[in-house]
Formats: sequence, structure tokens, C-alpha cells
Amino acid sequence: MRRIALYGKGGIGKSTIASNLTVSLSNKGYRVMQIGCDPKADSTKLLLGGRSPPTVLDAMKRGRSAGEAIVRGTGGCYCAECGGPRPGTGCAGRGIIAAFERMEKDGVIEKIAPDVLIYDVLGDVVCGGFAMPIRNGYAKDVFIVSSGEMMSLYAASNIAMAVSDLRGVGYAELRGIIQNSKGTEGEDTAVDRAASEMGTEVIRRVPRDKAVQRCETAGKTVAEGDPDSELSKEYGRLADAVLRLSSDTEGGMRNV
Repeated sequence: MRRIALYGKGGIGKSTIASNLTVSLSNKGYRVMQIGCDPKADSTKLLLGGRSPPTVLDAMKRGRSAGEAIVRGTGGCYCAECGGPRPGTGCAGRGIIAAFERMEKDGVIEKIAPDVLIYDVLGDVVCGGFAMPIRNGYAKDVFIVSSGEMMSLYAASNIAMAVSDLRGVGYAELRGIIQNSKGTEGEDTAVDRAASEMGTEVIRRVPRDKAVQRCETAGKTVAEGDPDSELSKEYGRLADAVLRLSSDTEGGMRNV
């Protein structure tokens, strides 16, 4: 099983990258599970036709198993949302910790046995519950989503530092930068320079494309809504790069 965590500045497009990656991997024959670690519970909406799924925390409040919050999405993928408190009423990080512990207790991931597990993690700074995927050994490989904008690269640098600092606590490794391009002048050069300073590399550059907004308005990923587009093919190439760079710790691909 490949255990992958996507980090990056808030609003940089992690959920768009994660969902298109999930569909692309599903289309290649992999059993994929995507776990959203944002209290807004919107990571997997594009895999569910724009709908918001139930959350693990909601299931817990009703005294139900975490497995009842798992739903099937595009291409047969599995979708989970940790959920979180209403704004201003609690700590989102603690909510993620509680959701992870409940999924582990209920054996949710073991029952699904995905080939690829993708954590879509909220936050500019990897602290508290948001560090759980890399602090507690849930994720093995970290990819940072960034554009060439200053604040995005600043957040990426902080995340890379946190991954390095937590290496002795968990076992996650930074595998590279996924450039979600904004089309700014000198963007490629800026991201390359930042990646070098972090001791890593840019694994793919996803171009800015209006197809993203067009498909998301329809509640779909580009990989589903416009599968023949060049952007969809780029997501496929990104999936190949992630597979090549991530660690298969429990065997290879199985039939879905």
C-alpha cells in the first residue's frame, strides 16, 4: 500500500490535485482511498458529483462505526472526510486526531485495503492534528502542492522543515513538489529554486487551465469531466510520477 499525504498552503488547490490524482489512479486500475483532513469536509466533493459526504466525526456523534462514513466515488474510489467542529466552537486539529483514532479502532482502512491511500491535509503549518499523518506513521510519502507565489513557497518551506523535524517521530519522507501553476512571470524558476533550497525536486508542473473551473462547476474532476483534454493527461502523468516516487510498503497492485 502506498500512503501519501498532500500538504500545502490553504487555497493552493490541494483538493483539486488530490481528487484528480485519485481518479487518474482509479482509471489505471488501482483501488484508491482519499481521506479529507479539513473540517469543511470538502476534499472529496468532486469525487461525489459535488455532494458533501457524511463525516467520521458525525458518525461518532451518533454512536456509529466510522465505516458508515465511507462512501464510493468516481471510478469506484473510497471517500472519507474526518469532519470537524462548527467554526468558532472547537479545535479542528483535535477533531482530526479523534477521527483518525476512531478509523483505526474500527479497522476501516484495513477492511478496504486500498492500493493507494491519499491524505488531503489542511494547513499552512504542520501542527497538532494536522501533523498526524506524518507524526504517527499514517503516511509514508509527503508531496507539497505549491505555486510560484511567495506565500505559497513560504508555506512549502515550513512544511518541508516540519517533515524533516518529525522524521525521528514518524517515518514520512518528503518526495517532491507538485507545482499547481498560477501562470505568474518567472514561476517555474521560483519553484525550482525553492525546491532546491528544500533539498527536493519539482515532480510535475500542472498548468493553469480553465477546464478546472468548468469541470468543478459541474461537480466533477477534470479526469472525469474532460478525460481527453491535455490537462487530464497531465494528471495521468502526475499519477505516474507519484507512483514512481512513493513507497509500496505492502505489496503491489491488486485487482479492484
